[in-house]
Amino acid sequence: MRVKFDEQLEQLNIMLIDMGALCEDAITYAIKALDEGTDEMRKMTFDTDQVIDDREREIENMCLKLLLQQQPVARDLRLISSALKMISDMERIGDQAYDIAEITKTVRQDVGKISEDHISLMSKTAKAMVTESIDSFVKKDIGLANDVIIKDDIVDDLFLKVKADLIDSVASSRSQGENLVDILMIAKYLERISDHAVNIAEWVIFSITGEHVNEDKVEKE
Repeated sequence: MRVKFDEQLEQLNIMLIDMGALCEDAITYAIKALDEGTDEMRKMTFDTDQVIDDREREIENMCLKLLLQQQPVARDLRLISSALKMISDMERIGDQAYDIAEITKTVRQDVGKISEDHISLMSKTAKAMVTESIDSFVKKDIGLANDVIIKDDIVDDLFLKVKADLIDSVASSRSQGENLVDILMIAKYLERISDHAVNIAEWVIFSITGEHVNEDKVEKE
């Protein structure tokens, strides 16, 4: 019975890795939609978000079956309940990538270049955080989960830089204020994506230790 349960847990890991990769793809397509202004990239983002929603339901069903059929011990209960929390955060990541792509429909290409470097680094860091948070769950690596939590400061600092850039742009050209708000929203969605990666990392630590942590505690340590 335990062998079968372990096999199912391994399948759960594979499904989580797949869902995490889809989240990375969604972020990539959304930022490309901003850079290129193409309907193709927007459609790929929207389609990927739909697949992420499907994966969430599949993983949720699998977790519920494990809970009902296998009578897991305390450690396994923490692992499965953490997985359920994690897929909720991943689903939100897909939604926020969708929101970014939706905004790119109305962003002028010249305005989209404002804070281009900062937004590019935000997206790369957020994607890396998503990847590492899932890896930390699969590998049961608390150190990697802590790294994800600490990296959130990088994204937060970049958001402040984008905000400062946009304030300067508004001061020099008030006529493009509406478009600048769109860029600020894109940066805010990327910041939220990194927050969800932090949530995933915190659930990883809980699944291993049974203790809830927060970002401040990790930084102090």
